[in-house]
Amino acid sequence: MKFIVSSSYLLKELQILGGVINNSNTLPILDNFLFELDNSKLTVSASDLETTMSSSLEVESDSKGNVAVPARLLLDTLKTFPEQPLTFVVEDNNTVEISSNHGKYAVAYANGEEFPKAVELENPSSTTISGEILASAIGKTIFAAGNDDLRPVMSGVFFQFSPENLTFVATDAHKLVKYTRTDVNASQVAEFIMPKKPLNLLKGILAGTEEEISIEYNDFNAKFSFGNTELVCRLIDGKYPNYEAVIPKENPNKLTIDRTQFLNSVRRVSIFSNKTTHQIRLKIAGAELNISAEDIDYSNKAEERLTCDYQGDDLQIGFNSRFLTEMLNNLDANDILLEMSLPNRAGILTPNDGLDEGESVTMLVMPVMLNN
Repeated sequence: MKFIVSSSYLLKELQILGGVINNSNTLPILDNFLFELDNSKLTVSASDLETTMSSSLEVESDSKGNVAVPARLLLDTLKTFPEQPLTFVVEDNNTVEISSNHGKYAVAYANGEEFPKAVELENPSSTTISGEILASAIGKTIFAAGNDDLRPVMSGVFFQFSPENLTFVATDAHKLVKYTRTDVNASQVAEFIMPKKPLNLLKGILAGTEEEISIEYNDFNAKFSFGNTELVCRLIDGKYPNYEAVIPKENPNKLTIDRTQFLNSVRRVSIFSNKTTHQIRLKIAGAELNISAEDIDYSNKAEERLTCDYQGDDLQIGFNSRFLTEMLNNLDANDILLEMSLPNRAGILTPNDGLDEGESVTMLVMPVMLNN
């Protein structure tokens, strides 16, 4: 088999696919890209068994065949080329010869038949969503997903599709994010839990694209198709916790404040907090918010006062500053609303502005016990 392809075009596609490949694979074949040539269509795939991603490229060729080529070696080589046509020829001595304007490079290949095949989805349901919306939904939720191997269901993002809306939820039991779009919907009700790795890949590729993504899913796998790319991944097995039950409904104490100002204060004050608990204290009375932190072991302490708009009873509540910072960083609003009921009940963060039509986001953060 033989084909000719532009070096920068190939590199761009391979760099995207390279994100699938693990640094240490149990099967040596997974360290390779699978090249499948069908005349002028070259399909390149990468897999880690859980996730398989493939792209179709236009090349000059009139032959067919498949080979598995070492990914790291190929990427490192392509990065060094200026834009030029490259000719790939599969030789009989088990090497692929790559010819550029200036030289020839021989790479040992593996048998393409050994490469694991992507799963074919049986009787999938499907929906279509714009790339920008999906990237936004992933970006707003994925940071809140857990890393606990003992609770795999919480290590992914929960997709809830219905004819009314699409909802995306992530939680690690300390923080929770629920992101809803009423401007897109699915034909029937469906729920599944997506693992983090394929979501991070999708987020990187789709940021800022207008193109439509087709999502197909059944009980075990999901497939995302857009442009010339397909990503198939295994879903996380299990039942997602009932997240609605933990979102407190009655929150009489409402604090409205400038997001950037609040974020900067929390960042500064948290430098002085205890390094294991990261605890900061919010003390709210009248139109004044007092943010403080103390590390008793080192006699470090800090305190800042901010003006805010507050309706409710005077309140003292403690939060983990890292969770608050992450949440405030992931909101695009100028002003945010923090709703609370009691010092031992979760606080709810919502943006006051900066949302698209049909978009809503609710962030929940668990308090930490204050040691008075």
